[in-house]
Amino acid sequence: MTLSVTQRIELSPSSSCNTKLADDPWAFDLQPGYGPGSSEADPIPDATTRPGQLPQAYQEMSQQQLHERIRRAKATLAEKLVILGHFYQRDEVVQHADFLGDSYQLAKAALSKPEAEHIVFCGVHFMAETADILSEEHQQVILPNLAAGCSMADMADEDSVEAAWEDICEVYGVDPEHVEPGADGKLPILPVTYMNSSAALKAFCGRHGGIVCTSSNATTVLEWAFERAHRVLFFPDQHLGRNTAKAMGVPLEQMPMWNPRRTLGGNTAEDLQQAKVLLWHGFCSVHKRFNVRQIEKAREEYPGCRVIVHPESPMPVVDAADAAGSTDAIRKYVAASSPGDVIAIGTEINLVNRLTSEYPDRTIFCLDPVICPCSTMYRIHPGYLAWVLDEIVEGRTPNQIIVPEDVAEPARVALDRMLAAAPK
Repeated sequence: MTLSVTQRIELSPSSSCNTKLADDPWAFDLQPGYGPGSSEADPIPDATTRPGQLPQAYQEMSQQQLHERIRRAKATLAEKLVILGHFYQRDEVVQHADFLGDSYQLAKAALSKPEAEHIVFCGVHFMAETADILSEEHQQVILPNLAAGCSMADMADEDSVEAAWEDICEVYGVDPEHVEPGADGKLPILPVTYMNSSAALKAFCGRHGGIVCTSSNATTVLEWAFERAHRVLFFPDQHLGRNTAKAMGVPLEQMPMWNPRRTLGGNTAEDLQQAKVLLWHGFCSVHKRFNVRQIEKAREEYPGCRVIVHPESPMPVVDAADAAGSTDAIRKYVAASSPGDVIAIGTEINLVNRLTSEYPDRTIFCLDPVICPCSTMYRIHPGYLAWVLDEIVEGRTPNQIIVPEDVAEPARVALDRMLAAAPK
């Protein structure tokens, strides 16, 4: 029997997850924090957009009524509308998506429908920002629930990264506004931001010769960066940066952590001179929960089982697993398996449960017995989707995501580099 997310949490009283997961997300719209299902260890952001609550009529509709409204609005808008859905979205939302994928795939999908006037992004805020940056001038990008943010993205803000960049450039003896190549033609350092970051940080990378990466193309991106620079400042996810660089042969002693709350990030100038990758002190609260003991337990209970984890997981977990890869890579790994196989997966539960349903002839389960879903992805509910689509039909544009052009222009440079760096 496959337990639902809610059932798993109810059976785990020692959970460190917010056990209000079963509550409707609009009950949390005006409250601080990341909402139902979040890790209680997640820091509360200082400035998270707090929208008004979902209109009462949509809160009271049945699932059937909401789905009927969504289908009717989609039929009315036809080619003028495209709905993008991330793999981590709940099934009730995924069923209405025109494109389903990871952040890299959805960034490309946003480019493939130039005729669509409305791009409704069922994901989180930084994804909708990216879609707006890459979209055509006549297109409007809409996020069904503005409270769908990302705790990892909030761990690296523009002011902290700018301050770190100034300190780092001072150590290397270069002008932070105009970092020039040395005699060998390479820059002393180049910034790389993970897709899970604000448009402002993507713009920072664009202004400083840097690039954006996803979990799909992180290796290609780091290769690109090392061709141009001796070092990389990688933010905000330390684990993706460490796991990717380690697989490329970069020694751990050349990957110091940069803690923005400490002088020189908690390092010495000598540490920074010897560094190859400077890792920002950030992480995903879902993937940080996976540990080696969970893998050992899975292998004890299912001898011969295979384990695949997301590279946002801690390095010991990635090292102990049989494979690591993006959400799309995990999906392909399961698709390539055989009936009867047992696969333990270390990633967000909505994707794991979907794979369990798609492959009933295999035993597929999540490594973590206490499920913390991506709480901000969970903020997108059919109620919000039905509401924004009805508004669009009526000629209104709710929850539009607009990135100012002075930010969008340099961010687009970094994103274009990302899109050119195809995953291996």
